[in-house]
Amino acid sequence: MAGETDLTAILDGLTVARRPGRFTVVTLADGAAPPSLAEPGIEAVMAETEGTTVVVAVAEAEARGWRVDYVAAWLTIEIHSSLEAVGLTAAVSTALAAEGIPANVLAAYHHDHLLVPADKADRAIEALHRLRSRG
Repeated sequence: MAGETDLTAILDGLTVARRPGRFTVVTLADGAAPPSLAEPGIEAVMAETEGTTVVVAVAEAEARGWRVDYVAAWLTIEIHSSLEAVGLTAAVSTALAAEGIPANVLAAYHHDHLLVPADKADRAIEALHRLRSRG
């Protein structure tokens, strides 16, 4: 299944799940060996020109001696939206911005994922669920 492309249908069916745990985003120095997704606590790895970015469980980052500047909740938009769907990221970011909640978006094949400050996760979920009545 390629996923939903109609923004109204996406918003009407929008549900959000919170992944258990606390997460952070770290950057590794250029040339550092990137961790594997098979390693405990490693959730995402992205190669950038400046170095490797890792989304990791806070406990794992601390155990590795990685600096934790940001503690986030991981939210998943559960509807399977198409990679060609137009407007979902804008709708989500606009709803969160209206509440003063920053979000870092990770788009995957089946779902979009959001890292939001852990202390604002409940408010973020409420704001996103309100999108259902606006679709």
